[in-house]
Amino acid sequence: MIVAIDVHYKADYAKAVSITFEDWEDEKPLKTDIAIIKEVAPYVPGQFYKRELPCILEVLKYSEGVKIDAIIVDGYVLLDDYDKLGLGGFLYDALSKRIPVIGVAKTHFYSARNVIQEVLRGETIRPLYVTSLGVDPKIAAANIQRMKGDYRMPDLLRLLDQETKRV
Repeated sequence: MIVAIDVHYKADYAKAVSITFEDWEDEKPLKTDIAIIKEVAPYVPGQFYKRELPCILEVLKYSEGVKIDAIIVDGYVLLDDYDKLGLGGFLYDALSKRIPVIGVAKTHFYSARNVIQEVLRGETIRPLYVTSLGVDPKIAAANIQRMKGDYRMPDLLRLLDQETKRV
């Protein structure tokens, strides 16, 4: 199974959503899980993972007992070419490096050059930026490329984003 996770912050809580699907080319998720987190750490520049990681771990509890082959997060796994961890890297460590984590970002992070795989989808000239740990970055990028959808962002990841922001 593949699990994609996103978190959206409201005034007094966070909403973490995960979708689970079986194959990279699936059109619909098998299930959607939602966790509402009442106590959220404040945003600290340069330490975003301290705010988001507990939310991700909370929604992942719904997937206990499921064999997860990969987790997709919105953002970076590595922030530079020298193994500086992004959110996905901290998640990979928190899961004892047992589950591959793939980060899909919409904007380029200035210090990550060699660890990024650019993925062009649809007719856009703006790539997605894919980083990973636990799986070869080229394979991770190829899997994101294979996902269904005619636009820059794969349909399942767009669906996840919409569900995360839904009230």
